[in-house]
Amino acid sequence: MSNGTVPAKGLYPWIVWSVAAVFYCYGFFQRVAPSVMVTELMTDFAVNAAVLGNLSAFYFYAYAGLQLPVGVFVDRWGARRMLACAALLCGSGSALFAIADSITMAYAGRLLIGAGAAFTWVGALKLAVEWLPPRRFAMITGMTLMLGMAGAVGGQAPLALAVAAVGWRATLMMAAVFAAGLAGVIWFVVRDRPQSGSPHAEETDMGDQASGLLRGLKLTLATPQSWIIAVFGAAITAPLLSFAGLWGVPYLMQAYGIDRTAAAATTSMMLIGWGIGAPLAGWASDYIHRRRLPMLIGSVAALLIFSVVIYVPDLPLLTVRILFFAHGLASGVMIIVFAVGREHNRPGAAGATLGFINAFVMASGAFFQPFIGWLLDANWDGTTVAGGRVYSTAAYETALLALVGCSIVTVLAAIMTRETRCQNVSDSGVGS
Repeated sequence: MSNGTVPAKGLYPWIVWSVAAVFYCYGFFQRVAPSVMVTELMTDFAVNAAVLGNLSAFYFYAYAGLQLPVGVFVDRWGARRMLACAALLCGSGSALFAIADSITMAYAGRLLIGAGAAFTWVGALKLAVEWLPPRRFAMITGMTLMLGMAGAVGGQAPLALAVAAVGWRATLMMAAVFAAGLAGVIWFVVRDRPQSGSPHAEETDMGDQASGLLRGLKLTLATPQSWIIAVFGAAITAPLLSFAGLWGVPYLMQAYGIDRTAAAATTSMMLIGWGIGAPLAGWASDYIHRRRLPMLIGSVAALLIFSVVIYVPDLPLLTVRILFFAHGLASGVMIIVFAVGREHNRPGAAGATLGFINAFVMASGAFFQPFIGWLLDANWDGTTVAGGRVYSTAAYETALLALVGCSIVTVLAAIMTRETRCQNVSDSGVGS
């Protein structure tokens, strides 16, 4: 069957979306994978925490940097072609990382993985728009994010077991093979749109699309609320991307004296909570017709919970896991910023607005992963094990103050967010 000649009937539309969502799940798996390899990576490449943080963050450099053009590429060449190529790019990056004999090769591998993963979110939602009923789009968005969190959880405790069994290089090579297989499935199974087409399917000239993106971006940047909302999204996501995504596992191993698998299972609770909290927060915001109130409640709760779990001594591990889950649940209000961003900007600038916000969100991981590593190095007491640096609990507590400060910024941004009451206010002035 040729591209674009398949009727939208039965289970096939859901299969199309689910294949793309599995790729998003894989991208999240790769995003957090270095968190259970910290000791091995520091030892094999003979690097300190700042360099390791930068290595992990190369994923975010590519991902965040590509968010604005990704929409244009997908619209121009179709989600099927772009997702298949992106899966091959992820697989190539994972293979390069697995065989890297220098930190430069490892950087290049992470950069390729991030570049491929940059297409996953937009591609999955583009296919949802084309294939599935509009009335279910909000639910599909939440389900896509939940699958991403499943990938993140897979990149924690299960990956830790695999690394312990066969080593990190063999594990990443298996991930590369999986990505190559996924590229084949996308190419042969996914189609861009049903036979009848869709109101979103019209193709326009690449130059016209790029010009429209630039016009929309200009309008977005000229709206003060766009910046406030983007800062909120970035600040509330930073603990998840930098702590749960990298530094949480070694911190828990040091602070609580537990093994890597148990530490990974504990940090996974933040990601599980986030996956559940995001669709719940979106539903609650729509139900009460308020945006700022749930954003404020979630940001205050996240600040208090993170401060307690890091700085209150001698908490039972079960309590820590419950608090991490609660933190992820509260942080789920991040998903609201995409709705608020659209409501504060003109409909014609929606694509640019969403790309701008998502770039900010991903940039928080790119910044805070190496920054926390730099703070750890600054507070290192000289201890090493098997050639790798070991950081004290006190060093972690000092470094993680950066995330407490970030959480305070989240609360301030929530206070400064103008209420939309779930309506577009760019022209009407509705809100308070």
